[in-house]
Amino acid sequence: MNMKNLLTLIFALLTFCVYCQPVKTSKTLTESEKIEYLIQRIENLKDAKFYRNGSLYDAKTAAAHLTMKREKAGSSIKTVHDFIEKIASTSSTTGSDYKIVFNSGEEILAKEFYLKCLKELE
Repeated sequence: MNMKNLLTLIFALLTFCVYCQPVKTSKTLTESEKIEYLIQRIENLKDAKFYRNGSLYDAKTAAAHLTMKREKAGSSIKTVHDFIEKIASTSSTTGSDYKIVFNSGEEILAKEFYLKCLKELE
């Protein structure tokens, strides 16, 4: 192989490598988008119930409750962490922790669930 062919091959390989790199297309989500993501994660739970104030609720009811609390809180909720701490983790009525109860019997504090989901998102 002569030098010209070798250089052409090297150039082709470098070009191929540059164009085959994964393109990072994920945009930075707003705080509101992160909150919506967490509410959707609750709403889409198929194998779990939401434990609140001594009762179990299905996923859609739980998501509607969180949405209502968020709307009532208004501008006091600025970040996803505000949402988790002030709305989505404990009852404002009783102070009791919310839980996610899976059909398998496993339970997790809602706060832990949200933080895990948030970590996966970021």
